[in-house]
Amino acid sequence: MTVRILAVDDSPTIRALVGKALRGAGFDVYLASDGVEGLGCLSDADPHLIITDINMPHMDGFGLIENVRASGSHADVPILVLTTESGADLKAKARHAGATGWIVKPFEDARLIAVIDKVLGR
Repeated sequence: MTVRILAVDDSPTIRALVGKALRGAGFDVYLASDGVEGLGCLSDADPHLIITDINMPHMDGFGLIENVRASGSHADVPILVLTTESGADLKAKARHAGATGWIVKPFEDARLIAVIDKVLGR
């Protein structure tokens, strides 16, 4: 079974870097530019894991996490936050919203893959 990952980030550069790293590790990757677009492709992507930035237009990462957690179909999907932010208050807010883990940009491909494997129990 191929693992499907939905990555949501408003930066085209970060989306490209994440997509390349994940595809290189054998994942099926779906990309979205903000929380609204991410929610819109949730049913098509049917992800095993979601990676989201926090600071995005239209709907930020907190809104995305809260909406995914409130959805019946994907409420239990692990969500990793990938952001330049590292403040304890933001980490606590993300955990409260339902985030599974936190990775600070810039990221190393191997570390990102290791965290995904750990979260998915691979």
